[in-house]
Amino acid sequence: MSVSHPHTPHLDRVTVPADLKSFSKEDLKALAHELRADVIHTVSKTGGHLGAGLGVIELTVALHHVFDTPKDKLIWDVGHQSYPHKILTGRREQMHTLRQPGGLYGFPKRTESPYDAFGTAHSSTSISAAVGMAVARDQKKEDHHVIAVIGDGAMSAGMAYEAMNNAGALDSRLIVILNDNDMSIAPSTGAMSAYLSRLLSSGSYQSFRDMGRHLVRKFPKPFENAFKRAEEYMRGFMTGGTLFEELGFFYVGPVDGHNLDHLLPVLYNLRDNDYAGPVLLHVVTEKGRGFTPAETSPEKAHGVGKYDPLTGKAEPGPKVETYSSCFGKTLTAMAESDPKLIAITAAMPSGTGLTTFQETYPERFFDVGIAEQHAVTFAAGLAAEGLTPFVAIYSTFLQRAYDQVVHDVALQSLSVRFALDRAGLVGADGATHAGAFDITYLGALPNFVIMAPADETELRHMMATAQAIDDRPSAFRFPRADVSATASFIPGTPLEIGKGRILSEGSTVCFLNVGTRLESCLTAANRLRDQGINVTVADARFIKPLDTALIDQLAQNHEVMITIEEGSIGGFGSHVAQYLATQGYFDHGFKFRSLFLPDRFVDHGTMDGQYHACFLDADALVQTALSLTKRPTLKAVGRA
Repeated sequence: MSVSHPHTPHLDRVTVPADLKSFSKEDLKALAHELRADVIHTVSKTGGHLGAGLGVIELTVALHHVFDTPKDKLIWDVGHQSYPHKILTGRREQMHTLRQPGGLYGFPKRTESPYDAFGTAHSSTSISAAVGMAVARDQKKEDHHVIAVIGDGAMSAGMAYEAMNNAGALDSRLIVILNDNDMSIAPSTGAMSAYLSRLLSSGSYQSFRDMGRHLVRKFPKPFENAFKRAEEYMRGFMTGGTLFEELGFFYVGPVDGHNLDHLLPVLYNLRDNDYAGPVLLHVVTEKGRGFTPAETSPEKAHGVGKYDPLTGKAEPGPKVETYSSCFGKTLTAMAESDPKLIAITAAMPSGTGLTTFQETYPERFFDVGIAEQHAVTFAAGLAAEGLTPFVAIYSTFLQRAYDQVVHDVALQSLSVRFALDRAGLVGADGATHAGAFDITYLGALPNFVIMAPADETELRHMMATAQAIDDRPSAFRFPRADVSATASFIPGTPLEIGKGRILSEGSTVCFLNVGTRLESCLTAANRLRDQGINVTVADARFIKPLDTALIDQLAQNHEVMITIEEGSIGGFGSHVAQYLATQGYFDHGFKFRSLFLPDRFVDHGTMDGQYHACFLDADALVQTALSLTKRPTLKAVGRA
């Protein structure tokens, strides 16, 4: 397929990073300008992460020019900023498929390209992976560089410091580039800083440093320690890198990450000098650089839909409310009458819909940074002192804090309320962001209340239910999806714990749903009635505790039960099947089927397409019901 690009004569010469080796510094500057235009053009057609990639254009060009990728391993933390990298590593002609079904993934992916050294999409993993790769290199007696690029936001996670502490102790050769886009590009990253960075990373300085170390070893130990402290404090005074020095890293920077005249000499030095241990290069960049709409609103330009590449204006579309915004606005309304209510998020205030709450109750809103483990235990401390904490977190990110959920919350029966956003499949963000496993991993925990609303009204009721539970933890999960334009944000009414509901009554077959597949159940029931099969549709509401009275009623009055959920194997259907088995229903020919996400990671695509391919839509329910009632089945299309 022919793809239209902006006029990019330098970029047109690049098929793989090796093509950059012959570029002069002026060529590289021209290439960076063209690459920035290409990213803006590409994302305007596909949507995706924009600001982060624009901030690392020059850094990406410089890294691929200086280092020998893919032999040298380059890891992009999180991967929001990887689009320029993808363009320079042979995927430019595929960029129009970015985040589309069957197309390029929105994050680095090892199976997509040998230049993607490590798959990333969750934050703060790059340094740990880089340490592992560096040690593996040393164990295999190989000789190449390992470079991790991590943002200042990702450095708020404890895992990054755990990895740096380990790296400093191991003394393996490793380069960590701290991409700092929270610091202004000011005189601190000007000519003097550039000179000091070149000096500190140079072979002459390293020789002087090594000579000094060798010399002081001839003297008593206190002299050696004094020399080491003096050298560290001298560099700390000049550069501000004392923290990283204490972790065992040789600090260089800060350097203007948009100035190739400053950046390239330092990278050459880092490449060519044989450092004894890990090095941290502090690079200062501007998120959204070179595109005014992204520069002026970096948070809005983090993840964008399609837009006009000249003005940045988004393509017009209907204004919609989402489950996330419904949650946030409803929680704000609940806080008005509950002064103990606290909202907590881990660096996702807008993503979890909490912007309104933050603005209305700033003293009761806590963004703890990319620190999910801390967020959970922080909430446990609040609950232990009688407050009402709600932890708003993506289902896939709560995985990072599972031990805290078990040990600090569940084991102590503390009333922390987990609002699990992005439950189920998530479309273009793919497997790394899908909330596939929370039903299973939370359902295994004793004394947990777990709910899944079928719509926004049920969400409000479940929020009120969680608020009222003061003797154990609870969670309610909701999808990345739109809700009714007329959605209400007034507080709901607490539900009876562990009680479901029947929406329509039939015979022979019953659908027992939990979550937002309820609409598919109702659609399938109507289609089956047209074929002479009357179907009962029930909404469990609660995953735990099970409504065993409802399950008994359905099992005793139907020949077939089909459960449906937006989660992995081992979830709601497994709990229902376990109950049915212990009660002996299967001993008498009762038929049961559970529809859930397949036992694999689901690739990115449209949400409707994903649920169809995963056999979790109305077609799947109709086919399953017909097969269990020995009726002719419809032909399955595109299922896996």
